[in-house]
Parts: sequence; structure tokens; C-alpha cells
Amino acid sequence: MSMAQANTGGGDTTVSAAHQQAFSLPAANMPMAERLNFSVGNSFFRNPWVTAPASTTARDGLGPLFNTNGCQNCHIRDGRGHPPEFDGDNAVSMLVRLSVPAESEEDKATLKRLGVIPEPRYGDQLQDFAIPGTKPEGKVAIHYDTLNRRLADGTEVELRQPTVEITELNYGPLADDVRLSARIAPPMIGLGLLAAIPEQTLRSYADPEDKDADGISGRLNRVWSAELQKTVIGRFGWKAGQPSLRQQNAAAFHGDMGLTTSLFSDIPCGPTQTTCRAAPDGGEPEVSDNILDKVTFYTANLAVPARRNADDSNVKAGQRLFRHAGCQSCHIEKVSTGSSPHPWLREQVISPYTDLLLHDMGEGLADHRSEFLASGREWRTPPLWGIGLTDTVSGNAYYLHDGRARTLLEAILWHGGEAEQSRIKVEAMTQKERDTLVAFLKSL
Repeated sequence: MSMAQANTGGGDTTVSAAHQQAFSLPAANMPMAERLNFSVGNSFFRNPWVTAPASTTARDGLGPLFNTNGCQNCHIRDGRGHPPEFDGDNAVSMLVRLSVPAESEEDKATLKRLGVIPEPRYGDQLQDFAIPGTKPEGKVAIHYDTLNRRLADGTEVELRQPTVEITELNYGPLADDVRLSARIAPPMIGLGLLAAIPEQTLRSYADPEDKDADGISGRLNRVWSAELQKTVIGRFGWKAGQPSLRQQNAAAFHGDMGLTTSLFSDIPCGPTQTTCRAAPDGGEPEVSDNILDKVTFYTANLAVPARRNADDSNVKAGQRLFRHAGCQSCHIEKVSTGSSPHPWLREQVISPYTDLLLHDMGEGLADHRSEFLASGREWRTPPLWGIGLTDTVSGNAYYLHDGRARTLLEAILWHGGEAEQSRIKVEAMTQKERDTLVAFLKSL
């Protein structure tokens, strides 16, 4: 990779920005004629939705049950969300997935379509807000146990082990065998580029039988496409449970805000939630295909910021340590995009630092909740581009799927399973080497 490519992780789409709005800019090479579509999509992503009926008919239909009334409340300035930060804080940029184990032959059809068996009363996602006249499903609380990890040089690092608790349930008890999985909102940059990575490329990364005996056995998730009505590969979400940006957005409208689309047209109310089912709606569907397409255009074209200090000798040394630890086996540094509905995203050499595959990350990170082919120990490799701007953009820095890690080093120390040998190499580093590795990550 040339030095220019190393600095421009999003290829020609990269923008030079390191400020609070660094994740909210359009692809640098987007034609000016497309900027209006980007702005319209931004408007529906940023502004709140309201209850129906309302004079604002394009934005009504919120709820009756929901987690938030606007996309930006979770993806703060198009960046990363966070868990509740203190007792009594709401979980507005974190949600909790629910499911129960499959038990019957009838469950097979549900698994094929949803990837999970929803909890009988509350579905596959807990909604902790509701419109007037309807009770929310419950409240989310996160409790932490402290774990101390001693490194080879004697340094002790405090880690947080979270436990999810659901309180004030308004529609009866949860199933005894319910699985809970907390998820913070991921950053939004470069998603159209990830969508444009050829399927053949992703297949070439996969090694489910670990035939090369390197201890890395990533595999593709295979999920249901509501649009195509067939099973395809998954790319988006913490477990690669969504096949496309359009479906990812439609699922977020549905689960997070209680809004129907042409892809998910049922009102997200449980069988015992009678006031929810009786509440007024905002039309059928509440989010038109035109609005869904504009939001999808916006989320596909949020630019990747350029790296900072990439030429610094300390950062370069950190990159060598990153490779020495084997991190690039999953966080792949360089890939080329293929076809895309947006010509300016095609044939770009990008550095997302992900293979988009599922990997067993060990018992420490396990949520014991499967999703399509993803097991309860598997997670999709998250992209690392832009990770050094997390605090600048979001105003806080929490990492991993549930935000348990407060620093990049903490995030590394939670790696197990296929990443255990890489973690062990980091644990064996000197303090200076660990600081150098983190300096490299912060340059991304």
C-alpha cells in the first residue's frame, strides 16, 4: 500500500476532517448533483419522528413502543453509541436483543426468516420507551463486575464484566430461558464501501475449517433478505445479521422506532400488548420507500476521515506491532471495492481493517445468543477505520459490542477464542510497546 493509500482509508471518498462532525460528511468524490439526496437523507436520519396523527405526515407514526425517536440519538453525530453511564441513565444509544432457544419443528421456519426465536411476550428487542397511553416494555440496567488482568510487565488493567438486567416489566415476566444481548450503536462511516466489497473477496477470506492451521477460522453469516426473499450473505450488524444497508435501515426503523416499511410492515407489538396494537399509526407504510431510499443513500455515503499522524515514526512502529500480534488476520488492512449502485464507490482501494467475517471471540465476550449462523461466541470483525476519532465525535469512548471497554487496551484484553494468541502477544509487550500500538490504532 502506498503512503497516499495508507492515509486515505476510504480511497477517493476520504475526507480530511478530525473535528466533531468528522463522521457526518459526504464522500469526497460524490458528484455535486447528488448532494441534495444526501441532505434529504441526513434530514430524516437526524430529525425526530413524532406520534401519529400529526401535521408532519412524512415523519409521523413513532412507536407505539420504541427505543428512540431519531437515528442520531443512537449514532451520536453518526458515530458510536454508549451504554448507560451512571445509575438511572437511560440506554438510548444501546439496545437489548432478546431470544429463546428453538424447540419445535415450527421454529425452523422462524429461524430461517429471523435468525432467532423471539421472546414470546417481548419479541427480539426490548423497547424501553412508549407513546402516551402505552406502557414501555421495561427498563434496562447494566451492572459491572470488576476483573483485574495482570500483564507480563506487572501492569494491572481493570476490566468491566457487564450484566444486563431488565426491570419494571409491564407485560409479564420474561421467559426463563431468555437470552439477553446488549448492543451499542456502531459508527456509520464507510458503509457503502463495505457493501461494495465483492462477495468473492469475502469468500476468499473465509476459512471455516482452518485449513491453513493459523488458528483463525472466520466464516460468513448467511441471512434472510426480506427484499430478495432468499438467503444471502450477511455484512452488517454486530453479528453480520443483515444483508444490506437498506434492510439494516428498515430493521432499525422497525425495532428502534416502531416504524413500518415495505420490508417490515407488521406493527412491532407483542400478543399481550393490546394498547400498543390499538394505537394510531402513521400510514402504511409509515416510512415510504422514497424516505427509506434517501436514508439508505445517506448512510451509504458517509465518508471515512483521513488518518492522522500516519507518517509518525511511533505510529509506524505501532503498525508493525499490530501485524506482529497477528491482528491483521481478521482486521484486514487493504481491500478493493467492486460494483455499487453509486459509481463513485466503485473500484476504490480502501483500508477498513475488517474481513466482515464471524469469529469465535471466546467465552469472555460471548452473549450465548445465536443469530442465523452466528453462534453465541461469534462476532463480526468490526471495522477499525475512524476509531481514533471516537471520543472527538461522540463525546465519549466505549468499545466492543456492549461498550464495556473504556480504552482500546481494555478492548484488546477482552479478545479470546481465535484472537487469544494475539491478545497474549499484546500482554507480553512492554508499556512503551503497548502505548505505541495504541498510538497506531488512534491514527486510524
